[in-house]
Amino acid sequence: MSRKLLFATVVSALGSFLFGFDTAVISGTTKFITGYFHLTDATLGITVSIALWGTVIGAIAVGKPGDVLGRKRLLSICGVLYFFSSLGCAFSSGWHTLLISRFAGGLAIGAASVMAPMYIAELAPGRLRGRLVAVAQFNIVLGILVAFFSNYLLLGIGPDSWRWMFGVMAIPSALFFLLLFFVPESPRWLVKKSRVDEARGVLESVGAGNVDNEISEIVSSLREEAGQNAAKLLQKKYSFVIMCAMLLAAFNQLSGINVIMYYAPMIFEKAGASTNAAMLEAVAVGVTNMIFTIVAMFFIDKFGRKNLLLIGAVGMFLSLAGAAIHYYDGTLFGSMGIVAFIVGFIAFFAFSQGAVIWVFLAEIFPNKVRSKGQALGSFTHWIMNAVIGLLFPIALAGVGGGNVFMFFAVMMIPFFFFVWKVMPETKGKSLEELERIVVLQ
Repeated sequence: MSRKLLFATVVSALGSFLFGFDTAVISGTTKFITGYFHLTDATLGITVSIALWGTVIGAIAVGKPGDVLGRKRLLSICGVLYFFSSLGCAFSSGWHTLLISRFAGGLAIGAASVMAPMYIAELAPGRLRGRLVAVAQFNIVLGILVAFFSNYLLLGIGPDSWRWMFGVMAIPSALFFLLLFFVPESPRWLVKKSRVDEARGVLESVGAGNVDNEISEIVSSLREEAGQNAAKLLQKKYSFVIMCAMLLAAFNQLSGINVIMYYAPMIFEKAGASTNAAMLEAVAVGVTNMIFTIVAMFFIDKFGRKNLLLIGAVGMFLSLAGAAIHYYDGTLFGSMGIVAFIVGFIAFFAFSQGAVIWVFLAEIFPNKVRSKGQALGSFTHWIMNAVIGLLFPIALAGVGGGNVFMFFAVMMIPFFFFVWKVMPETKGKSLEELERIVVLQ
């Protein structure tokens, strides 16, 4: 692997690190902002989910700007939004200022969730694509871990510790923006803009095996686009791939993963832990998430996407069912039962859905509609995320943790059969080869 490819991958994936950090940092602040802004269960749900509604808009709206401005420039805009969002949350004196700042951060998350893996997928050679796109997922979980750990370390500062929790993200946001000046643009985007020589230079610099063949396949794909109204995603020939992307994104959220990421300390406190213990247990969640994401990176191109998802579906079902049973009868598994089941769930999720979803969305759509297709998949992912994040505090208080976790467990059953019977395998295939396969389904 060339140094330039590695550097570009790491820099672009820093956008995913900020995505993960911004996603998890709210978990450590919920107790403090509830008191400071006098939040109810409903307004807490709004405060947590407002960033997700921004994410929905960012994910669905980024496709066209990404095609016009380029992947690199869009990632730079994300860096600016992350920076001002973190400072806005840190210095907010009123609830509405906090909401606006979190919404801006959500716009960046949505755009980065599409652009970072897309950029890597379009830059990386086929033999390395799965592993390198998984670097983006690794950076998401690293950001989550750093946010959990940062929250724990900042807990002792005092009643205003939540401001520091939000504010520290300004540092990596600025670094991300600056480093993007030193990475190349996507070669596929350059070819689309008739900058073939630049695209050739980029492919050579990142160690593409057969540059002429790669350029030829891209040009052929774009020539087909010019001969038809390829900008339209919602066509019958794309119905299969759209269905697969939307169902995978929906089941990703119906596992309950982001309920744990947004509310982990609250979940542990509801199960009997102290505030300090709950924050430390959240760090254990982040560590597990990172370890098993790394493991998945080494298996995703060897075992394939489907096998990882099938293993994960079974493990997540058992872990979520165990968490539900713990809520029904806390004495059955002991005081640490909920921690064991949540950590087990995170391990299976990270090994399967966590590693696969962004790789799959970056691979499955044909070149001519890739940005819009990824935006649609991300839109589905985030709209489900926003609804679940909004309703969880109300559901936890209304129907209890046992029923909530059992619902998530049951959702893993249809997910298993979807992966087994419907979802295509994308391992080891070029983007152009995948296009021929999925459009003919």
